[in-house]
Amino acid sequence: MRRLMAVVLTLVAIFGAGWLSMRRADIPFDTLETAYASPESRYLVTGDAQKIHYRDQGNPDGDVLLLVHGFSASLHTWEPWVRYLGEEYRIISLDLPGHGLTRGFGPSDYTAAGFGAAIAELTDAIGVDRFTLVGSSMGGYAAWTYALDRPGQLEALILVGAAGWPPTEEEEAETPFVFRMLDHGWVRALVKDLDNSAMIRSGLEASFVDAELVTEDMAQRYAALSRAPGHRDAMLHIISSQDERRFASPQLLAQLDMPVLVMHGRQDNLVPFSHGENFAAVIAGAELIAYDDVGHLPQEEIARQSAEDADLWLDSVESGQRRAGDDQAMLETGE
Repeated sequence: MRRLMAVVLTLVAIFGAGWLSMRRADIPFDTLETAYASPESRYLVTGDAQKIHYRDQGNPDGDVLLLVHGFSASLHTWEPWVRYLGEEYRIISLDLPGHGLTRGFGPSDYTAAGFGAAIAELTDAIGVDRFTLVGSSMGGYAAWTYALDRPGQLEALILVGAAGWPPTEEEEAETPFVFRMLDHGWVRALVKDLDNSAMIRSGLEASFVDAELVTEDMAQRYAALSRAPGHRDAMLHIISSQDERRFASPQLLAQLDMPVLVMHGRQDNLVPFSHGENFAAVIAGAELIAYDDVGHLPQEEIARQSAEDADLWLDSVESGQRRAGDDQAMLETGE
């Protein structure tokens, strides 16, 4: 028995030493802002300790695009679109609560309602009444739920690899074991502070067909921003609270009455392409653009093409609305 206890204690000591060696401390926001803010960065103070990081770029007189990133990402994912579309559009991007350089939020804010509230606070504060809302992945989920809750604000809606369609039994069965384990509170507490850089890089590489697009700077940025105070709690909360989500359905999405574009890579390993097809099929008048040999992040993997496609579609929407307005005016005047 003494030998058995010695072996057990030795294993516990080895495990404990390994666990301690893998722990990583939070990185202060001031340090992260020095590295990842830009001259275009702005901060909206919404509470005693709450600040929303956002950028307001491009043509100040152009139609407004408001861009929302996905899970564990930041507004940096949209910078390629800013380069290609900034001459024509005013482009506003933000870091959602629990992400990027946005700080001071809590678990109740890491939901579609919380993300929507952050978007609404920002647009109200900077005086943007009407805009096109663009969401990627989890940001797409936040975007379509925002469109349902506040339809009067939106000129149009663009969903890029959007989340929120209920998974099939087969898709649920394929959920990685590590995510199923995170449903347990003790597992979340055990892994929260551990070095996750390898997992982050693996997840990024799975997001692209061309894994070489995942640069060292990109991987380091994701890993560093994930270590902002409170962000690791936010990520684990989002992963473990999926049952609280309002999943998409034909009945729910039938309420959308604005123009909708769905953009989805056929080789998306995170949100199945079939989900994009479902969104386009049940939203009246929605258009689907499917990208061959493209993964989860068209705004980065094929930045120019996806930006140009969005621009062309928005032009067609504007032309259609103008024609509809002219037709209505002719009916009213009897001409």
